[in-house]
Amino acid sequence: MQWWRVVGAIGRFMMRAGVLVLLFVAYQLWGTGFATQRAQDRLESSFEAQLATTTTTTATTATTAAPTTDTLPPTTAPLDVPVPEDGDPVARIRIPAIGVDYIVIQGVSIADLKEGPGHFPQTPLPGQPGNVALAGHRTTYAAPFARLDELRPGDEITFDTVQGTFTYRVDAHETAPGEAPSGHFIVKPTQIEVLDQGTTNTVTLVACHPKYSARERIVVTGTLVSNPAPPTPLPEPEEGAVTIDASVDDLATGDDSARVPAVAWSALALLIWFATWYLARRWAATDTGRDDARRRALIHKAIVYAVGTPVFLVVLFVAYENIARLLPAAY
Repeated sequence: MQWWRVVGAIGRFMMRAGVLVLLFVAYQLWGTGFATQRAQDRLESSFEAQLATTTTTTATTATTAAPTTDTLPPTTAPLDVPVPEDGDPVARIRIPAIGVDYIVIQGVSIADLKEGPGHFPQTPLPGQPGNVALAGHRTTYAAPFARLDELRPGDEITFDTVQGTFTYRVDAHETAPGEAPSGHFIVKPTQIEVLDQGTTNTVTLVACHPKYSARERIVVTGTLVSNPAPPTPLPEPEEGAVTIDASVDDLATGDDSARVPAVAWSALALLIWFATWYLARRWAATDTGRDDARRRALIHKAIVYAVGTPVFLVVLFVAYENIARLLPAAY
């Protein structure tokens, strides 16, 4: 075989591999957002149902109370707000300064953060006394915390919950001498003390830093400026349950169980593409007529690729989903 044929084959292979890499980058940056949006639609419906149920219960309680001239509707739900289950919607977070409007999900596992900002279960619920801690993506899965670095001291972070609406204002943090205070600070992944409970009512937003890396953490804190809600007892960690230490570490790791599916689906995608190429080539080779053989060959190739390409893209999408599970959760 001539050397230039070998070089040409290698070049074509590298070009196709480059296209697959670019498609994966596009999937990461934009394709993952479709899954998050579907999840957010589902969570929003569930959250609105919770609000409707709470509003109805509260209104009934208010009308049955002894009438007085100064009776006002309660601003919070009863004390017995149930502890959310993992995956339940717990609040709507709104940060007007950076365009954030998402339903917060209970839990910060890899699966949870694909659906929206996650609430650390071992911290108070939004609006309740203590340090409320949340984590979220910055570049993938709709990137709810992509612009945390743009927040400035005094910007508002608002939560709508079944207990009412609660507003936090972003804290100021020291910067280099001569520079204005910042609305965020950077820590190492091991500095989980940012999630500790203190004596004030605060919120802590955490994401990986810098973008496209899990080397550090960007942290934004805010102080509650409205009255806190009655607290819900924190869930007792069960045997084998994920702790804050493990949850934070999970943000910088992937899901090892995705290795086999990622390899299997990738292999299937490549097999489908090879089969499509082979069938198109073989069918076109049967067109040996002298008049319109070239036209028939092009039509036959187009038919084969029209059938095989959508199947290939669907399988490739599933392969990319599993490959993405191997990457850090907070990219």
